[in-house]
Amino acid sequence: MDYFEIEGKNQLFGDITVSGAKNAVLPLMAASILNDRALTINNVPKLSDSMTMGNLIKEMGGEVSFDVSSITINPQNLNIPYAPYKLVKTMRASFYVLGPLIAKFGEAKVSLPGGCAWGPRPVDFHIEGMKKLGIDISLEAGYVIAKSKKMIGNKIVFPKISVGATGNVLMAAVLAEGDTEIHNAAAEPEIQQLCLLLNEMGAKISGIGTNILNIQGVEKLGGVDSIDVIPDRIEAGTFLIAVAATGGKVTLKNVEPKHMESVIGLLRKSNIDIVEGKDSIVVTSNGLNIKACNMETHEYPGFPTDLQAQWMLLMSLASGNSTIKENIYFDRFTHILELNRLGCDIHLEEGCATIKGNRSLIGADVMSTDIRASAALIIAALCAEGSTSISRVYHIDRGYDKIEEKLAKIGAKIVRKK
Repeated sequence: MDYFEIEGKNQLFGDITVSGAKNAVLPLMAASILNDRALTINNVPKLSDSMTMGNLIKEMGGEVSFDVSSITINPQNLNIPYAPYKLVKTMRASFYVLGPLIAKFGEAKVSLPGGCAWGPRPVDFHIEGMKKLGIDISLEAGYVIAKSKKMIGNKIVFPKISVGATGNVLMAAVLAEGDTEIHNAAAEPEIQQLCLLLNEMGAKISGIGTNILNIQGVEKLGGVDSIDVIPDRIEAGTFLIAVAATGGKVTLKNVEPKHMESVIGLLRKSNIDIVEGKDSIVVTSNGLNIKACNMETHEYPGFPTDLQAQWMLLMSLASGNSTIKENIYFDRFTHILELNRLGCDIHLEEGCATIKGNRSLIGADVMSTDIRASAALIIAALCAEGSTSISRVYHIDRGYDKIEEKLAKIGAKIVRKK
């Protein structure tokens, strides 16, 4: 099993080109089921999650081919509305196929999902939203069985904002009869791109980028030949925090600064120098004089939960104490024990983490617990005295394309070993 060996105390200098957004690629791949021709998705990171989704589409009869940075999906022979446990268990986003399968076939059998090990994220919102469209849903032996002779538009109010449920219900509602309103809809850039792709196919979605989506159902969708995936704001934020923590000066290319306003704003508040360009960001830090800032995660445009672990590490190096409140996934704190092994002093109480600053980190053996925790451990190792070994890096391979190569290019001493 692969692991990383990292020698700390090296500042970072140079350029990094940020990959396309994993969290955009996966729903776009699911939406390709509704396309009436082959769809080429460009600027795709080479990740195990993308391969898993591709294998799932192949399992259902679709044709999928991978190029260096693109995926082409032809759904014309896709005729098996069944997503088996063996694939869905490895990645929660596989559940995205439920909506387009129901819309296309009027039925679907999709395994309940798996994914990261840090806690349950129920699919209740997905299922209740589907029921509102007149879809009959039952659970049998770990599978969602969905059937519908005719979907009817309706008003759907999610109890709280859910990215996954928004995308899934949206892909079903575009072919429902009549109008659908989704309240508490996710406004994330990745959901915005999904909406825009569906509209190019012939859907009629308005309110894109707000928390109320209006969908005027259409009888059928046409086709789109290609789409370019938006830059990965989580990868970009991870590299910004890495440079802030280690010190150095790095230019991030292929970024969308407006998608990262909450992260950029908090970094500036923490005394980190950020210069925004049209599609670039320059971050400069001496690795010292980091100001402690309290943070709460929120739905977009708030601070992303996917950068919570990385921010926690940065605050361990800051000049004072701080707190982090997790408002999206309340049990997303498994990284605390591993960060503390490296010398952090973090305590959790009632969903709020208290981080003591001014910590001097020492290398140790640690293990990844999920995608973003892995990134936090890498940054911690880059800041620690001595050598750190990080095991179970298959987690990070699900969310970051060759992160060790990108970091090594700008001066990090990091190698992958078996």
